[in-house]
Amino acid sequence: MEINIPAVQLEVENVFREYETALVNNDVETLDRLFMDAPTTIRYGGGENLYGYAEISSFRSSRSDTNLERKLERTVVTAYGTDFATASTLFYRNTAPGKIGRQMQTWVRMEDGWKVVAAHVSVIGDMS
Repeated sequence: MEINIPAVQLEVENVFREYETALVNNDVETLDRLFMDAPTTIRYGGGENLYGYAEISSFRSSRSDTNLERKLERTVVTAYGTDFATASTLFYRNTAPGKIGRQMQTWVRMEDGWKVVAAHVSVIGDMS
């Protein structure tokens, strides 16, 4: 298996940027489109464990749209072959001084494009 085929890695980097733009702008329609619509899709968040697309979509629809801005650091996108990838990043929010966020996503290429099939978001104390 080839790791980080340049064209595939670029595709995932682009869809990751699309996700990030949608997230900080609370573009729920795009966020929903980028998650696989299946009961097997999982998102563990800072205060919620969401099982299945319906729970994730419901969370997105009811989430506050304020203070979503953040700064990313150490983003790593790794493509495995042509249809599977991971994206990992650290993030910082002005509204959470002394904290560092961690986000990991598993992306799979489907017939209608790249989709998140599993995600994890957590926040810890900044140890730097």
